[in-house]
Amino acid sequence: MSTTQQVTDVDIPEAGDRGGVAQAIRDYFTRVRGGDVGSLPAVLGLIVLFIFFSLMKPETFFTTFNFANLLNQSTAIIVLAMGLVFVLLLGEIDLSAGFTAGTAAAVLAVAIASWGMPWPVALVLGLLTGTVIGLLIGLLVARLGIPSFVVTLAMFLALQGVMLLIIGEGGTIRLRSNELLAVMNQNMPLWAGWLLWAVVILGYAVISWRAISGRRKAGLKSTATSVWAAKTIVLALLLGVVVFLLNQQRQIVRPGKESCPMDGTGAVGCIPVIEGVPWAVLVVLVLLVVLTFVTGRTSFGRHIYAVGGNSEAARRAGISVKMIKIYCFMICSTLAAVAGVLIASRDNSVSPTTGGAQTLLFAVGAAVIGGTSLFGGKGRVMDAIIGGLVIAVIANGLPLITQQSGIQYVVTGLVLLVAASVDAISRKRSTPS
Repeated sequence: MSTTQQVTDVDIPEAGDRGGVAQAIRDYFTRVRGGDVGSLPAVLGLIVLFIFFSLMKPETFFTTFNFANLLNQSTAIIVLAMGLVFVLLLGEIDLSAGFTAGTAAAVLAVAIASWGMPWPVALVLGLLTGTVIGLLIGLLVARLGIPSFVVTLAMFLALQGVMLLIIGEGGTIRLRSNELLAVMNQNMPLWAGWLLWAVVILGYAVISWRAISGRRKAGLKSTATSVWAAKTIVLALLLGVVVFLLNQQRQIVRPGKESCPMDGTGAVGCIPVIEGVPWAVLVVLVLLVVLTFVTGRTSFGRHIYAVGGNSEAARRAGISVKMIKIYCFMICSTLAAVAGVLIASRDNSVSPTTGGAQTLLFAVGAAVIGGTSLFGGKGRVMDAIIGGLVIAVIANGLPLITQQSGIQYVVTGLVLLVAASVDAISRKRSTPS
């Protein structure tokens, strides 16, 4: 299966050459009735939540400003959830991912502010911090056989102490890098947003068509041309709407005020121009393409699913189960470090609470709500994005309706519980009795 095919499998499945869109839809619902629901519940939940909050608070929730803010809010959680997908595919867990993000961000900030390192060098050092933490966790889990729950719980506590030693109790370190701050606080030029749209659509169309052609030449069942065209058109329309909305001026221009020119000149007190696709979106897209390719088009990715499905069978097939586990924990912690950089960029600083609070819970919830199984062997990197958007919509929309944090926690917990229940039920339905 190609990288881009995995991204849209939730919408329309593959069909035979002689089938069309109608046949593909019938095949899809047949799979759903058989228990293979994938990300369908999360997609439906996202649509329902978006409509609900838009109807309840159209003047605040259903605005271009809030739409862009929602994407920025979800970026770090999505990236953290992407890393957790690799661990969850093995049937393992990483409870320390949130504070791994905070520790990596702390190392990055100190390297720039105190050690005077250039931001690219400091960034590499921060990412390597996450990789080393993942290596340590992987060795303890794979080589010593300690349950991942115990190891990562211990790291959850230890890394909080490491952050205090680096930053100091009650301390805060500013992120002194305009380039890193721009990732979560600046937007692309309008033309760059449309260029990104064109590249994504063209890349999807070409890669998916090459995969279809390859399967046909090999005499294998492949997606019908009409289904491929329908997927491409739907994807182009959806992303086109997103880019169009993000390219609108998101600041409300008050009477008597003018918008500030992009070059910084203009009248005193003018309304700043805020428009364009956030750079954070590009980060997520690049990670989605790379990681989906790894899981869907490499032997390493196939080995991950094999180990998660049945580790003993994978071992007997010659797969190094221990090394797969080590690599997955390293990937998880490295992506956690990326998430830590994004959090620091959004907050403009790093503190001992960076990566704490609900960060880990939201990330795990995002992966599970998106469709990644807690039992291992089932899930995609795309699940992290879908689930992350669900979490972001809830976190963004509920405070507009009620200020009671208790209700917000209850609703988020119920959504996660429903997702886990759907996963368990679908596994029972798909398992032959």
